[in-house]
Amino acid sequence: MLVTRRKDGRLQTSPVAAGLDAEGRVIISTTTNSAKAKNLRRDPWATLTVMNDGFYGEWKQVEGNAEVVDLPEAMDLLVEYYRAVAGEHPDWDDYRQAMTDQQRVVLRVEIA
Repeated sequence: MLVTRRKDGRLQTSPVAAGLDAEGRVIISTTTNSAKAKNLRRDPWATLTVMNDGFYGEWKQVEGNAEVVDLPEAMDLLVEYYRAVAGEHPDWDDYRQAMTDQQRVVLRVEIA
């Protein structure tokens, strides 16, 4: 669960799948026009609650400064994200085209 702040200060929550990049930052894929991307462009602080796949049991909460990484810079990060959460894609060219068509960005959170 990703928590950001709306323009009026209220919290906005989003269920997300998250991975870690090579530097240990949390990476999340979303579209450029999503509420979470818009909120983080305005106020770059995020809180993330991470649960295990079974939901019950251990969980962690992290927070930190976040940035929105746009295409084309985001493309390699989107590939890294996919590999972190799902493994290898059967057609990377198709994946890259889908990321462009969907106007995907990467949210990158530096854990404080």
